[in-house]
Amino acid sequence: MGLLQLFEAWPVVRQVREGDLLGKGRAAQSARTRALRPRTERAEKVTHSICPFCAVGCGQLVYVEKGEVTQVEGDPASPISRGRLCPKGAATRNMHDSPLRETTVKYRRPRATAWEELPLNTAMDMIADRILEARASDWDEENHRTMAIANLGGATLDNEENYLIKKLLTALGVVQVENQARI
Repeated sequence: MGLLQLFEAWPVVRQVREGDLLGKGRAAQSARTRALRPRTERAEKVTHSICPFCAVGCGQLVYVEKGEVTQVEGDPASPISRGRLCPKGAATRNMHDSPLRETTVKYRRPRATAWEELPLNTAMDMIADRILEARASDWDEENHRTMAIANLGGATLDNEENYLIKKLLTALGVVQVENQARI
């Protein structure tokens, strides 16, 4: 590299030559940084979603390329979060793509030392059978209720989900219904 080329590559000279006196534009960029592209640029599909971590319901934009989630960002159109996400919400992609993510139903039998995988339908049938058995074993006919079942909801549930859960539990005669967000 000649002396003139070295002189012209100097950031102060580039700032003056390009009219970027404060060094906030192109003069502050190297060839490598100019070549960088946003992760969202090649997305084939953008899906609107809701953050799964708490009951606030921040809006998210999920960018998908070749069937894979490539980026999750706050949705500027969301009246709740206005494009912002907390650190947990911003890490949603990591939760989705984590090799530690469980994708099958795990069950550990009483006194067993290991987990086993079950088909979802089998697990749902086991849950339904146990709820009906517990309800029948402790049904209070006079008050039309059972004290054998309790429910503790989570803060990630939205109002609609909580409404449906409360309706189901009321229909089953469950009176011990609480939400972790209130505790």
